Amino acid sequence: MSKTDTSYSIGAYLLALLLGGLLSLGLVYGPVAQAQDAQNAQTPPANLQTRPDFIQSIRVIGNQRVEANTVASYLLIAPGDRYSDERIDMSIKTLFATGLFADVLIEPGDGNLIIRVVENPIINQVLIEGNKALKTDKITDELEAAPRSVFTRSRVQADVQRIIDLYSQSGRFAAQVVPKVVQQEQNRVDLIFEITEGPVTGVKRINFIGNNELSDRRLRTQLATKESIWYKFFSSNDNYDPNRLEYDREQIRTFYTDRGFADFRVVSAVAELVPNQKDFYITFTVDEGLEYTWGKISVETELETLDKQVLEAIIPINTGRIYKSSDVEDAIDTLTFASGAAGYAFVDIQPQIKRNRDTKTVDLVFNMVEGPRVYIERIDIVGNTTTLDYVIRREMELVEGDAFNRILLDRSKNRIRALRFFEEVEITETQGVTPDRAIVEVKVTEQPTGELSFSAGFSSASRFLVDFTISQRNLRGRGQQLRFAIRASSFRQEIDLRFTEPRFLNRNLAAGIELFNITNDFTQQAGFRSTRLGTQATLAFRVTEFTSLQARYAIRQESVQCSASLSSTNPQLCRQQNNRLSSVLGYTFSWDRRNDPIMPTRGFDVFLTQDFAGVGGDVKYLRTEFRASTYRGIIKDVVATAKLSGGYITGWGGDSVLINDRFFKGSQTFRGFDRAGIGPRQVILDPTPGAAYPVRRGNALGGNAYGHAVAEVSFPLVASLTGSIFIEAGTVGLLDDEFKVVLDPTRLVIRDDLSIRSMYGASVFWDSPFGPIRFDFTNPILREIYDETVSFQFNTSTRF
Repeated sequence: MSKTDTSYSIGAYLLALLLGGLLSLGLVYGPVAQAQDAQNAQTPPANLQTRPDFIQSIRVIGNQRVEANTVASYLLIAPGDRYSDERIDMSIKTLFATGLFADVLIEPGDGNLIIRVVENPIINQVLIEGNKALKTDKITDELEAAPRSVFTRSRVQADVQRIIDLYSQSGRFAAQVVPKVVQQEQNRVDLIFEITEGPVTGVKRINFIGNNELSDRRLRTQLATKESIWYKFFSSNDNYDPNRLEYDREQIRTFYTDRGFADFRVVSAVAELVPNQKDFYITFTVDEGLEYTWGKISVETELETLDKQVLEAIIPINTGRIYKSSDVEDAIDTLTFASGAAGYAFVDIQPQIKRNRDTKTVDLVFNMVEGPRVYIERIDIVGNTTTLDYVIRREMELVEGDAFNRILLDRSKNRIRALRFFEEVEITETQGVTPDRAIVEVKVTEQPTGELSFSAGFSSASRFLVDFTISQRNLRGRGQQLRFAIRASSFRQEIDLRFTEPRFLNRNLAAGIELFNITNDFTQQAGFRSTRLGTQATLAFRVTEFTSLQARYAIRQESVQCSASLSSTNPQLCRQQNNRLSSVLGYTFSWDRRNDPIMPTRGFDVFLTQDFAGVGGDVKYLRTEFRASTYRGIIKDVVATAKLSGGYITGWGGDSVLINDRFFKGSQTFRGFDRAGIGPRQVILDPTPGAAYPVRRGNALGGNAYGHAVAEVSFPLVASLTGSIFIEAGTVGLLDDEFKVVLDPTRLVIRDDLSIRSMYGASVFWDSPFGPIRFDFTNPILREIYDETVSFQFNTSTRF
């Protein structure tokens, strides 16, 4: 056989072998594949096999801190419910929404529902690194992440943006914040914010476009944003802040509309960052419009008891005056008050403004209609962590069920503020369960009412000062007052213990008891020293809404020690130096119409006081004093005050008024004069011809009568400084004739005349960390040669 034949035979053999193998493979595999397909057709997939029709139980896997029952409570499916893919999906979303879990998987199996969770870590601590311009406390106060809170990436990213916003507000727009997480044991993490603050971005220039009537410089004074200038290194508003820019837009609009430009608008406010990214240029584009004056002002009302002419007369807007947008709100307040006083607590006032471009006037019509009656559903007291609810509620002039009355709410607010228990008092109202019901919320912020203080100081009037005080104005949150004080100065020593119950026997009665020991040293000024040891009981109550009456009874042991010079020159003044008992019955009537009990800007107050001595005891006199003040706000924080006071004391039953019962004025009671520096006085004569000083001052004697008037304007200065300018006038005199007798009239006379003295000057008040301090600078207008005057004084006091 040839090679060709042999090769062919091998090839044929291999081909036959390959075909036979394929055939045998097909014969074997075919039945197996068919059998497997048949089996698959009869047996469902594994996931379909374990998915139950009903949920028999729920099992939670992977939870560490969160209880299984808590996890199950968030599910929208429970054992016994039919299996639902939709509810399973919603349950997963609900669990993610709690923020407790980083991953959630719900698997069905053999009638069970398996909840596999991966809990988010707990933040162990939050650290701030790299911050120098902003304090750590200021940053952490803005963060949501806090120790023992749940860590989530979304919360961290939100906090990163908050930190960037804080730096943007402080002018650092290039600030970068990188959060870092340090894993700790027990699934806890330390969260670190690494801050790169970057440079401060200032305001290079503020420009205005379109302003023809008001200059750029004047407009810049109205903005909160200021230009960056090298010497204003304490300024915090010379950086760009988008939020402040919006506020500035409103400031400019208000400034223009209060000056007649009713059509004014800010077209745009653009901030451009210079290429070196260190400064911004801010440009305001404005449209001033026309300048208007007020035209016809009228009132339209259908309320029967309100007279349109009277209402129009009390509106604080005059025709022909420059248009001022804020006048509208002031007029609404005035009309609302007048309506409330007339019995309409639910009046609705809608102003209608009509601009007349031809005449450049603005007509204003107030439409007044009676609104729906609203009653108080309940009164909520919020924020009183120390003061009991009833202490606040008893100051309210409205109770649940009363008709809502804005005027009475304002009065209630003033009464609560007058307690001086709270730093802030805010009264708001919201709708109740029905439109005719209102919920009144009284929100207060407690301030410290207890005081344990020791202070020492020096003043030009009292020389050295020492003060030790323990006081509580709101004892146990019940509104009771308790105070123990020891005070000493060069001229006065006092020990005082007093207690006051503002609602005695649960009635509108304020009862108090006081024990005191007071020594007044007038040795240098008047030649005597007096001591009073005693007790006083008081009972006060309101007579009407604005008036009150206080009755009191005091019994005290008094002694007077005269100096040798006073006894030798005028012995009548020092008679009855020994101990004497005073029994004094008195009252004080007050009438208070101030708009604010602490810092009034409107209204007046009047006090009338009388003390009758002689209900037993050794002293007989009748003392009467009167004091009145009126207040008027001129512009914001500038207040004009006028005060008038006077007093008169006279003996009865044959008694004269002794030296320690008379009136002594000066220093704090009459600025520009020294203590006891005004009034009747011994005058020593020098008969020597050509004497340089023919008259020398002797002892002050006090007077039986005085009168005093003050006109003052106070205004803010800077920081905690307040200034005032004033003029004062007054007199002291009217000694009993028997006390004008002297042993040697050629050497000593007594001057007692009621001539008017007056001073003008300025005062500076400083609310210092050491207590309030007042500096007085004065210059005399009218005075007598024998008066003791001072051109500068400063006084300190301690507040209780």
